[in-house]
Amino acid sequence: MDYRTVKGTKKVLIVAGEASGDLHGGNLVREMRMLRPELEFSGIGGKKMEAAGVRLIADVADMAVVGLTEVIGKLGAVLFVMRKVKAMLKEDPPALLILIDYPDFNLPLARAAHRQGIKVMYYISPQVWAWRKGRVNAIRENVDKMVVILPFESEFYRKEGVDATFVGHPLLDAVQTSCTRPEALARNGLKDETVTVAILPGSRRGEVEKLLPEMLEACRIIADRVSPVQFVLPLAPTLALSFVENIIRRYDVPVRIVEKDLYEAIAVSDAAIVASGTATLETALLGAPMVVIYKISPLSYAVGKRFIKVDHISLVNLIAGREVVPELIQQEATPDRIAAGVRELIVNEKVSQKMRDSYAELRGKLGTPGASRRTAGIACGML
Repeated sequence: MDYRTVKGTKKVLIVAGEASGDLHGGNLVREMRMLRPELEFSGIGGKKMEAAGVRLIADVADMAVVGLTEVIGKLGAVLFVMRKVKAMLKEDPPALLILIDYPDFNLPLARAAHRQGIKVMYYISPQVWAWRKGRVNAIRENVDKMVVILPFESEFYRKEGVDATFVGHPLLDAVQTSCTRPEALARNGLKDETVTVAILPGSRRGEVEKLLPEMLEACRIIADRVSPVQFVLPLAPTLALSFVENIIRRYDVPVRIVEKDLYEAIAVSDAAIVASGTATLETALLGAPMVVIYKISPLSYAVGKRFIKVDHISLVNLIAGREVVPELIQQEATPDRIAAGVRELIVNEKVSQKMRDSYAELRGKLGTPGASRRTAGIACGML
């Protein structure tokens, strides 16, 4: 049955492939349901989208991978989900397909939907301006509306002949704290008058397996050089607690893992070690000075380096257009260098304050709050 033609019923298929996409997708669905309560949502996502009312056909935790070699282990599962979604597009087509980042999966879906005459909105652009620019051709041909969240993206797409609208960054709404500093410390079992270092190793199992050991070794070094100090790890919702605990057990470092009040834990931190990704922008908006690290397989990095056309990897530096936060990439991301960078932020107030001042400038470049609401208006207008 084609629900696009049934009076009073509209189906929307929404696809996110990572934790950040699940967050933004959940907020978008809530805003769309406020405008159009009759809408029915299904798709790929996680806990945030499910809580917003999306019927999940696959979990984001099973889809998120990083790097070329890391894809191999999950290729079978990803292709199975791809076939399942394409079958849905043909057999039970939605009125609208909403795609959130995750280009290697979502661009083929856009093409399949376009062939079925299904309208496609792409929310949160792939970084085609950074690498594999040829993908913009697929976007031009198969996407009806591109909704972008970085200030320079709308001009990029305009020049490429793509209908794109800048709505501001949804993290301006999502990144909020709900209590005072003393309350946040108490909720998370953290001590006042003690240096707090946050550890954010990413949201995908593969990257956590690579990065968390380096971070924990760095924490051991920091603990020898800074006293008193405590470490806190805000757990991404796509990760199992037992998975992270099993890694931490191998290191002689006490780490407080928090599953709630994640933003509060970051906000009270004096410094943070952050895996490159959306978490860098979240950390900046919460005002915590950070060191960014990035490490994938040597083969993935060697291939990617040939095609990437930007000077920075972290969103903070990309949006600022200069180095605001230090980036330790591949062989540079050693425990010694990570520890040295964090210690500098702790003991040198001028360095950490300069970083915070740059965060304030960064916030001004992200537009105004209300991105999810504006995006919902665009999506509902396409129905």
